[in-house]
Amino acid sequence: MDRLFSVFQTSGQGLAVQRRQVQIASENLANAETTRAGGETYKPKRLDLTQPAGDNFRIALQNSTLKMQNSNSRHIPELGSNHFSQETKGLGPEARAVEESRYRYEYDPAHPDSDANGMVKYPDVDLIEETTRLVSANRLYEANLSVIEAEKEIIKKSFEI
Repeated sequence: MDRLFSVFQTSGQGLAVQRRQVQIASENLANAETTRAGGETYKPKRLDLTQPAGDNFRIALQNSTLKMQNSNSRHIPELGSNHFSQETKGLGPEARAVEESRYRYEYDPAHPDSDANGMVKYPDVDLIEETTRLVSANRLYEANLSVIEAEKEIIKKSFEI
């Protein structure tokens, strides 16, 4: 049962990354015309993904495989204890939101947030790019859900054997 938890936890990391991407793109779209949120102009965000170390998957796989136990000294020597590891942290990308100081200026002297020159500072949010990120993240989220459903089906079939 621990192994099942491990498999779903790893698959869930992809879901979490795409859910965060949807959240950031939605926030950027919602604040595209915000001039002063809490006294400062909204800073557009982007998702920064850092790839895991190359050995993380190999180590997690070795720790999660069922170890053989022998009952006779002439059989294969014992390869280790019979347990599963729940160590899956670091298998998927680490995601964090990064604020970017990108702004665009428009001339509107009647705006309450305009400066002495009549320029208003808006966040530089590209609506097309953010909408594309939103749609792409939704599709990838759906693909990750399909993978989890397939994993559940495989596990269910393996219990029937």
